[in-house]
Amino acid sequence: MRSILDKIMAFLLATIVITGCSKSFLDRPPLSQISADNFYQTSNDLRLATAALYAGTPWGDWNYNCYLPVGDVLSGNMAVGYWGDAVQLNTFTVTGLNGIMVSNWKGMYTVIAHCNVTINAITQKASASIPDKDRNAAIAEARFIRGFAYYNLAVLWGAVPIIEDNSKLIISPLINRIKTEDVYKFAINDLTFAAGNLPPADAAGRVTSWSAQGMLSKVYLTAAGLNQQGGTRDQAYLDSARKYAGNVCKNSGLALVANYANLFKSQFNDNPESLFALQWAPGGGWLEGNMLQIYSPGGTEISANGSAGWFNIRPTIDMYQLYTTKDSVRRKATFMINGDYYPELNAAGGGYKFTGDCGLKKHIIGTNKDNNAPTMNLTSSTEHNALLRLADVYLIYAEAILGNNGSTSDGEALLYFNKVRERAGIDPTTKIDIDTLINERRIELAAEGQYWIDLVRLSYYNPAKAISKLNGEKRVTFTLPNGVLTPASPYGVITPATIQSFTFPIPSSEATANPKLLEAPVSYY
Repeated sequence: MRSILDKIMAFLLATIVITGCSKSFLDRPPLSQISADNFYQTSNDLRLATAALYAGTPWGDWNYNCYLPVGDVLSGNMAVGYWGDAVQLNTFTVTGLNGIMVSNWKGMYTVIAHCNVTINAITQKASASIPDKDRNAAIAEARFIRGFAYYNLAVLWGAVPIIEDNSKLIISPLINRIKTEDVYKFAINDLTFAAGNLPPADAAGRVTSWSAQGMLSKVYLTAAGLNQQGGTRDQAYLDSARKYAGNVCKNSGLALVANYANLFKSQFNDNPESLFALQWAPGGGWLEGNMLQIYSPGGTEISANGSAGWFNIRPTIDMYQLYTTKDSVRRKATFMINGDYYPELNAAGGGYKFTGDCGLKKHIIGTNKDNNAPTMNLTSSTEHNALLRLADVYLIYAEAILGNNGSTSDGEALLYFNKVRERAGIDPTTKIDIDTLINERRIELAAEGQYWIDLVRLSYYNPAKAISKLNGEKRVTFTLPNGVLTPASPYGVITPATIQSFTFPIPSSEATANPKLLEAPVSYY
């Protein structure tokens, strides 16, 4: 298997700055007519260049292989069999050969490479006639996405290489890992630049200054627990998380979408609650589009073009039992349970009644006709799945206010925490602690790749609690004969989680190609 350094060098030698994206999202001239010297002449050229960063091949493998398996299978929200690498995530037996984690590493570094090339090309080649505001906004888009990628790498591997100029790898391909705190600092610097240079709104579904501030709050909240002792978090970082999340909550003018289920329907793509979403379009080849409908539990009647889903990823008992009777809106929009009816799926055929035991609903959007997308196929869903939502930021704000306190009844924290609950039809609460916050995030953001990040955040400053949460889970799925919940057989022997479970081994192919990755990390600043 080729290492990411090999791929990056091939990418640099064989491609140009403008990289693949769906035709409907990026209407560009033929590649044969583009070069870095003649392309970056207008503000519109910059818009075309950065459009390519939001979807297509750079994100395809990650979105398919990693988004749900890492965020939700690894964390215990879901389980899937018949896929050995996913079973390793479920059983805490991940090795350096695990294909999902290899795809995650390679995927994030591929995204970073595209961002780096775009940033450097704009900096070096853009016409002087382009207004500085437009130039900086384009760079800010790329830096937002690069910061997002480095944040994800830090969450999973801790110390990783930082690459700003991929062309240097041709000369010196062997590079060290960087200390985890510096990786977070690098992401913070990228996102800070993005917050200061992105516009407050964008009609095309791109990131804005509010997106960057929301993401900044998340990075600060996560990094606040790093290298801390005694179960407390760095107060300065907590204050920064509170500042940026509070600014989004109170000053952005954004509000939650009234109907939770609508967030995951293609006709509501890029709704005001979506702060960062991948911009998928129908059509395209393998690993070029949104492949999440492969996880569908239904048959051809709810498939895009007559091909049923391959992996019936299912909720665990632990996840299912978190939903109260009142929390039916979020449960039904996230997971199908026997007897559930969905009028929006197979609408032309009278809707869809689920007859299985349990399965994924979120990201399962139905047929071509359901989505008015004739070219959509099983591997190119038209859903623009959000990687950062306003509800996420509301809950970050509440947690930043809670900070190092055991509990809080702070009015601002409760206001935004309860907005999330009330949208779901859940009674408001008068006090929150870290357990209620984690549970609320787990339910609200289930099947959105977030819960593992929450557990890593907790492990930084309270490892015992994080380990206890993992080891206390019922990490098996279930059947419902006659409506009675019955545990299904486990997909493998689940080994006890330890603190080592929160950091993953460097992919073996990467360590072989670059032995420096096995050395102690070094400082970047």
